[in-house]
Amino acid sequence: MSVLEIPEPSLVVLVGISGSGKSTFAAEHFGPYEVISSDHCRGLVSDDPNSQASTADAFEVLEFIASKRLRGGRLTVVDATSVQPAARRTLVELARSQDLLPVAIVLNVPEAVCAERAAARGDRAFDRAVLRRQHQQLSRSLRGLAREGFRTVHVLDGVDAVASARIVRAPLRSDRRTLRGPFDVIGDIHGCRSELETLLGALGYEVLRDEYGRAVDAVPPSGRTAVFVGDYVDRGPDSPGVLRLVMGMVAAGHALAVPGNHENKLVKALRGRKVSLTHGLESTFEQLAGESEEFRRQVAEFCDGLVAHLVLDEGRLVVAHAGLKQEYHNRASGRVRSFALYGETTGETDEFGLPVRYPWAEDYRGDAVVLYGHTPVPDVRWVGNTACLDTGCVFGGALTAMRYPEREVVSVPAEREWYPPAKPLRLSDPDPQALDIDDVLGVGGVETSLHGRVTVRPENAAGALEVMSRWAVDPQWVNYLPPTMAPCATSALPGLLEHPAEAFTAYRKAKVDTVICEEKHMGSRAVALVCRDAAVAATRFGATDGLSGMVYTRTGRRMFDEAQTERLVQAMGTAVGAAGLWEELGTDWVLLDAELLPWSAKSESLLRSQYAAVGAAARADLAGRRSALEAAAERGLDVTDLLERTSSRADDVARYTDAYRRYVWPTEGLDGVRVAPFQVLATEGAGHGDRDHGWHLAVADRLVDAAPDLFTTTRRIVVDLASAESEAAGVAWWEALTAAGGEGMVVKPLANGAHAGSRRAQPGIKVRGREYLRLIYGPHYTEKENLERLRNRSLGHKQSMALREYALGMEAIDRLVKADPLWRIHQAVFAVLALESEPVDPRL
Repeated sequence: MSVLEIPEPSLVVLVGISGSGKSTFAAEHFGPYEVISSDHCRGLVSDDPNSQASTADAFEVLEFIASKRLRGGRLTVVDATSVQPAARRTLVELARSQDLLPVAIVLNVPEAVCAERAAARGDRAFDRAVLRRQHQQLSRSLRGLAREGFRTVHVLDGVDAVASARIVRAPLRSDRRTLRGPFDVIGDIHGCRSELETLLGALGYEVLRDEYGRAVDAVPPSGRTAVFVGDYVDRGPDSPGVLRLVMGMVAAGHALAVPGNHENKLVKALRGRKVSLTHGLESTFEQLAGESEEFRRQVAEFCDGLVAHLVLDEGRLVVAHAGLKQEYHNRASGRVRSFALYGETTGETDEFGLPVRYPWAEDYRGDAVVLYGHTPVPDVRWVGNTACLDTGCVFGGALTAMRYPEREVVSVPAEREWYPPAKPLRLSDPDPQALDIDDVLGVGGVETSLHGRVTVRPENAAGALEVMSRWAVDPQWVNYLPPTMAPCATSALPGLLEHPAEAFTAYRKAKVDTVICEEKHMGSRAVALVCRDAAVAATRFGATDGLSGMVYTRTGRRMFDEAQTERLVQAMGTAVGAAGLWEELGTDWVLLDAELLPWSAKSESLLRSQYAAVGAAARADLAGRRSALEAAAERGLDVTDLLERTSSRADDVARYTDAYRRYVWPTEGLDGVRVAPFQVLATEGAGHGDRDHGWHLAVADRLVDAAPDLFTTTRRIVVDLASAESEAAGVAWWEALTAAGGEGMVVKPLANGAHAGSRRAQPGIKVRGREYLRLIYGPHYTEKENLERLRNRSLGHKQSMALREYALGMEAIDRLVKADPLWRIHQAVFAVLALESEPVDPRL
């Protein structure tokens, strides 16, 4: 029995003359979608699998399908004769273009057997001369397949060898996805053996020594595994000591390792190839001169045997010395190895004479975390979903490890500057996190856990991009935008457009049992990111403006100037501390959804130009009309109906004016400003959308107790939808609230994100009061003809927007608490803003 090991994924080329049994072999050993047959492709393009005239078109199709499969990382088998070098060359180039290995399986069956099989087939013409020519071409090719570029060549000589062959699929050497961790990924060491031992101790490893006191292994705690990113040698004081310890840990199964560019050069030097002893290699050679020949041989074999990158934890973690682009993950080619060892350069040099490296991490959009080293940085910072762990220990910086999946950075300082750097560490460039428009449009929208894929129209994205780029606060602050909210269905009750009964009915249909009715504050929607101090804001959110947080509008605009913002955020942070929430929630920051009161604090110009102006003009107009009508009545003219209508409309205008004046009170700076929080969106490591609304409002009440001059409460009532009495109480509460001048209420499922009644259940439904709606629909909307016309308002689009924006908001929070890169968070945030550009009645 022949056991044929093939790497997976790879491109497998079956080589054999007609009648050698390639199709039968393929069907026995590979899946139906893994095999691409040239005969099948001929049939696709000509309806005749035997049409030799369509061969060129058929192979275009075959290569196209193969390229798509290989790009997706799928094993692909080509079933064609492939006896001609030109045909094989095209397939080898195809595999290389996708950075996968080409494998040849040759079915070397005697020509006579193939001729007998071909003659027995009745579906195609048999030409013995063609068969003889194929056999001659195959015979000439057998010895040169490896030189053509096939990484593995399996030759099955004879019918029995073909029949007894067994295929074994082997993962690529980089494919260690079954190893789940947890891991401790350690950056560039460069001969700093003492610092390595100190770092391992800080990570909880027990260093083991041989009879000479040399560190030869380190036992990890709690089943953890160390992962070394390469560059173990050169420049530092004890490269042999580092190698001995790393090699011992790998041999004991306590560590994994990838090579660095310095190991690549060391192997060449140890094997006698001509290399320049520069960049610290000279010191490594001097240190290795004091070691045994056997140790030097072991070093060469160890370093040469390391795979250039590792894919771990079901593909969620990739480790490579210089990093790795997404399309190179779990691929095998010289190009991939070169990138993993050296990265890419632009061909330019900087002012220090160093090559300018292509900033691949800025463009990285993969889901896998990529941890790497190679280019020293002063501190570990996340760029996209990547982090560089080379913090320049040999240059006097630190030796750093990243705990995975915790994302906890552990560093120990260098004992001294062992080697002067060509470029000072603190001159490293900042890490950009910008969202690219293609991150939304190029992927067809944003994938959410609550609503599937939410698409964004290009024309809406353009408007959102304009808003974000011109008016939004610095991007690192904007981790969430609140969704729009749909009103309840139109009420049929006389004189009313909205009523709680419609909201209760909607939730009953959605199989929500209990709702909470929350007072709707007439203010400006505000999102508040509050950190303990500016240091937390800088470390966690990358804020460089010295602020301790930010308060911004539902479109991402700043609420106050920098000084007022810091004063407000500090006051909120003090209240969070006084309420005991920092410790209770285990966090140094909190993200709140709130209303900022009064409405006039941020909308005074709107009030003056729109509402007050309308009220003043209407009052003046109606006063003039009434005066003229009264004069006409004195002259005996019958204007009773007109006078009554004018008086009624004047009363409407008075109610309109009273409606907006209720939400205005004097403020100066922050004096007089109040914050009404109603939801704790997120804290470190936790989103709170699964906590019921009672919990959120209880937290808000604690903030009110801690700072009553700053925070204001949100009144509420819980309604059992199975109880008519409870519903009546909810209606009565709304009537009292609106009669006293309140805007209305928001009805929400009490269970919040945990409600499982329906995926289509609205997260909240607003029920606005009769008088407040005058501000929305105009002073005279309650007139019969106006009210009847408004009852035909269409809510479907608004309800759809509310559901989609809520899903996007929760997705942004989920990505935030998982410490996803900022561009991924902004995918969801940006999409909320883009949806706001959809055409919908703004009065809803």
